[in-house]
Amino acid sequence: MASLFILRPLRVSLPRSGSQQLRQPAAKAAGVRRSFSSYLVTPQELAEALKKAPPSPISSEPRVIPLCASWFLPNDPEGRTGIDVFREKRIPKARFFDLDKVIDKHSEYPHMLPTPKGFAAAMSELGIRHEDTVVVYDSRELGIFSAPRVGWTLKTFGHPRVHILNNFRLWVEQGLPTESGNVWTVECGTYPIPEMDEAKVAHFEDVREVALDYNKEGAEGVQILDARSYGRWSGKDPEPRPGLSSGHMPGSINIPFDAVLDPQTKAFLPVDKLKQVFKEKGVDPAKPIISSCGTGVTACVLETALNEAQYGSPEKRKVYDGSWTEWAQRVKPSDSLIRTVEQHSE
Repeated sequence: MASLFILRPLRVSLPRSGSQQLRQPAAKAAGVRRSFSSYLVTPQELAEALKKAPPSPISSEPRVIPLCASWFLPNDPEGRTGIDVFREKRIPKARFFDLDKVIDKHSEYPHMLPTPKGFAAAMSELGIRHEDTVVVYDSRELGIFSAPRVGWTLKTFGHPRVHILNNFRLWVEQGLPTESGNVWTVECGTYPIPEMDEAKVAHFEDVREVALDYNKEGAEGVQILDARSYGRWSGKDPEPRPGLSSGHMPGSINIPFDAVLDPQTKAFLPVDKLKQVFKEKGVDPAKPIISSCGTGVTACVLETALNEAQYGSPEKRKVYDGSWTEWAQRVKPSDSLIRTVEQHSE
């Protein structure tokens, strides 16, 4: 019978990222760093890395940690949850990052970034060290969906070595090792409290200013990419959260997140095809880009695709954390900042 993870209580205070407690292990790790050639990692690359640097609790050396970030929409037709598919099948010794719990618990909007202290506590409970290489992956069912959000979160909080598996569906199909159930203990650690990289995050006020400036002379020309389905973006289909109006921000470009994925494997498309998707959608790589979606999850699929294709300057790309769930609840009707396709045709 499968049992739940046993997390040993965290009994020590969390050091600050600039403390000596962080600098010494990081310096030690520099000489033994095991890195991948790209942000996206193939199943075979991860399998080889795990053989060389397994996530052993007794090793003091930097390890490779598989981190499952499986998550499903609240209206999933099969009623699936991330923890359920994690129990069913996962990479051996993987840990589970709960996207519904590692959040800003004081926000009324789902999946908002946690506080630096909250992030450090979550990483500590997962037994992940600052010097570890973390490879985030999704469910076999969806291929790529929520893992890019968790990868982006780790990068936003300054974790130095984070990658995305491309993807677990291929891992399973290639016959690489898996395990089931929850039968092992995670040794908690003391992850240092980091600084948040605010340059990666777009807030409501930032996006509202962009929307109000749309088509105005002299505007900076910031592009908003919306990763939701066309039906939700157009206003024809309902949002998965009851009571939330669908539609889109003025001038936003609809690129459903699965447009950057292979229709069969659900892995990211090759770089040349990713560039073609953005070019055909009229995205200008010379202008700033803000990626958005429903709650800031699949927006990170687009951000990852932009990163992989080297499309647009990383310094000019952001993710709108609150995304449509925050937008539709905060804009005023008098602002006319929720548009539909029907309005365009009038």
